[in-house]
Amino acid sequence: MSPAVSPAISPVLSPPPAAGVTVLLRLENLALALLAALAFHALSGHWGLFTVLFLAPDIAMLGYLAGPSTGARLYNLAHSYVAVASVAALAWTAGSALWLQIALIWCAHIGVDRALGFGLKYPSGFADTHLGRLRGPAQTRDVRAPAA
Repeated sequence: MSPAVSPAISPVLSPPPAAGVTVLLRLENLALALLAALAFHALSGHWGLFTVLFLAPDIAMLGYLAGPSTGARLYNLAHSYVAVASVAALAWTAGSALWLQIALIWCAHIGVDRALGFGLKYPSGFADTHLGRLRGPAQTRDVRAPAA
């Protein structure tokens, strides 16, 4: 019997979704963000609280100061619908309107982020997401010479 050989483990990026799928994923997340904002309004949430907390999940990007793998883990934790659903379920069970509103703000943030293309991160770097690679302004311009 030969000993088991463990293959080298390396992060492998999955191919970006096809263009039509990416558009659908972005629209779904935009719809979820709008629904979360409407639910927040229906719960008579204070829009000042919404404004102050809307960008709070992005504090997790500080994890990138410790490296791309740590940064990706912290970013994904703060940008996961599973975490939001857990907080919302606990808030609902406890009857806490404030924590339910916080969960809705958090959900709206994630939805807007993903609608803009900021997906869950791979440990290879901030720009590598489940929605495809982020491109900066210089990468989206057409730098080809004009046709003569």
